[in-house]
Amino acid sequence: MLEVMKTNDEFFSNDFETIFFGMGCFWGAERVFWSINGVYNTAVGYAGGKTDKPTYEEVCQGTTYHAEVVKVIFDPKVVKLIKILAYFWENHDPTQGMRQGNDIGSQYRSIIITTNNNQKREAKKTLYKYESILLKHGLNKITTEIKDFKNFFYAEEYHQEYLKKNPRGYCGLGGTNIKFEL
Repeated sequence: MLEVMKTNDEFFSNDFETIFFGMGCFWGAERVFWSINGVYNTAVGYAGGKTDKPTYEEVCQGTTYHAEVVKVIFDPKVVKLIKILAYFWENHDPTQGMRQGNDIGSQYRSIIITTNNNQKREAKKTLYKYESILLKHGLNKITTEIKDFKNFFYAEEYHQEYLKKNPRGYCGLGGTNIKFEL
């Protein structure tokens, strides 16, 4: 099981990469990435918004425009980015706009925040590929945002690895049941 490290990423190899995913409530989204060999750390927080150091309550009010995101640190020598992106696409519904299931609001939107140009290219390429698959199955166009990294604010400690601490905790995360074909 991964342990949250809320210090600088300097403890990880310089060869590791960081990418951020918003796919609804960050509790279930964080758990999605724990099972991937080559993912060495996850943490939940807020990104993509207009204010510094938002609190959970402020984010839930919808005024900061931050999304609930998972910070994923991975070793690209062990796991290819496309596999991580496939987990992202398959484990939520990227066509729902400002919601995931019963969770409604800008904080629950689908978003990928990249930290380098290769990640951005791969994210866009997989978006177009998965969107064509979803459209063939009668779903809507993907509403996922792809943005460059600007900032990330760690969520409160009780949110970190929440579903590990509360295995029966609420998780409204659900995919479309349509595979991303690698």
